[in-house]
Amino acid sequence: MALKRRNKTSAEFSMASLTDVIFLLLIFFVLTSKLVKLSNFELPESDSTTVAPVTMVVEVDENGQYLYGGQVSSLRSIEQALRSRIKEQKESSSITLTIAAQKDVAFDHVVDLIQLAGKLRVKAILATQPRQNS
Repeated sequence: MALKRRNKTSAEFSMASLTDVIFLLLIFFVLTSKLVKLSNFELPESDSTTVAPVTMVVEVDENGQYLYGGQVSSLRSIEQALRSRIKEQKESSSITLTIAAQKDVAFDHVVDLIQLAGKLRVKAILATQPRQNS
């Protein structure tokens, strides 16, 4: 009686399809990422290198005016925009408010934005530029 030998399966894995998928994902993320454009003013300097996702950017100019989307906005309209973002994402912990305040702006305006973020339970970060070592 002749016994049949079992065919052993090959343990090799083709990487060609995996590289295609990774390449397509890379293209997708590059095309869907948001590029943040800030007004041309000097930010405070910092040694921090923290990188956080950007959901919403609010600028504070030298006159203490809030700029959202390149337009002058009130604190109330910024709060409404944040609330609509929270409704869209259904989770406030995933939203980050980036505060880009000019170097010599009164800190009261920044504090108002930080308090607003705390009230709505969203993360708030300050945009800075790298410290110039001389």
